[in-house]
Amino acid sequence: MTHEQGAGPLDGLVVADFSRVLAGPYCTMLLADMGATVIKVESPSGDETRTWKPPVYDDRSTYYLSINRNKKSIALDFGNPQQCRIAREIAAKADVVVENFKPGGLAKFGLDYESVRATNPSVIYSSVTGFGNAGGAGLPGYDLLVQASSGLMSLTGAPDSPAYRSGIAIFDVITGLHTAIGVLAALVERGKSGRGQHVESNLLSSALSGMVNQTAGYILSGRVPQRMGNQHPSIYPYEPLPTADGDLVVTIGNDRQFQRFCTLLGAEHLATDPRFALAADRSHNRADLRPLLVDLLATRPASEWFELLTQAGLPCAPINDIRGGIEFATDLGLDPVVQVGSGERTLPGIRNPLTFSETPVGYPHVPPEVDEHRAEILTWLSTSHPKEQQ
Repeated sequence: MTHEQGAGPLDGLVVADFSRVLAGPYCTMLLADMGATVIKVESPSGDETRTWKPPVYDDRSTYYLSINRNKKSIALDFGNPQQCRIAREIAAKADVVVENFKPGGLAKFGLDYESVRATNPSVIYSSVTGFGNAGGAGLPGYDLLVQASSGLMSLTGAPDSPAYRSGIAIFDVITGLHTAIGVLAALVERGKSGRGQHVESNLLSSALSGMVNQTAGYILSGRVPQRMGNQHPSIYPYEPLPTADGDLVVTIGNDRQFQRFCTLLGAEHLATDPRFALAADRSHNRADLRPLLVDLLATRPASEWFELLTQAGLPCAPINDIRGGIEFATDLGLDPVVQVGSGERTLPGIRNPLTFSETPVGYPHVPPEVDEHRAEILTWLSTSHPKEQQ
């Protein structure tokens, strides 16, 4: 059984994907894009994201379609002994297993790490949970719960607004990325030692790591970060600023940039004003600086300022909707939309952000229907050998 896309960097790797929803499937899709053969093991009713509508594409959930391309599906009822045996055979012959059941949830089916390792000693077994396998083992791992409990929502919104969630399930995505990194690192180590291992990740730990300067700021200074709207706690200006016809995001990251910015605005005196000359002073005196910048930017529309600042090498950006974001990436030559699948079965998708000079990623297969590849997977099981026999 092959991925049928040629020599991607993970060509020849077999991944048994026992995960569902977002963090695990996002991880395994990235591996599949890079050439791994990913076997998506679903319940007979399928991954629940198949039912998350709207929006839809040909009546299929776009949520499901966004994270399940390049995979092969088999539906198995673990409560059925014969079908559970098939799941164990898949795990025994895979290079990598990815699962996001509650801690201990797979032990009764013989699909936990210890059981799989007994038949597949070199397996890289990756477990994704919401809150780890200690005191949080019984907590459901939904991204919004982690956004709330980690502190992210307390940082999102205006100072006088309610706490807000991120516009995407940000910690599911970050955890999926962390999980992919862990799997790849374990594969490198296995190449040196020949041994498998258990790689564990959880949404809350990924959240605390992913909030970088905010979590570090607290543990190092003792100050609890607060909501600041679109402003940055340590850099100014670093926010949307109004122009003659709309907002433009301006991000001035150092003193040299601020000097050029002031020159472009025709306000060189601001760069030498002791309240604003240094980055820390600009942050401290932002309430004084902001209205001065707003008055200066009010003389031109956002599009003109974008051109002028960009030509001067100063970082700024328009505030786009999703369509505008894709069009902007297209204008920059990033080709963000790719064609997934071939022949009569194709659909558009978002490009994998990685490029490889010698082993490119590929998009040969549309996301599978439930149990679409049962016959192919069963044939592979009957003709291949368990890992310990290879």
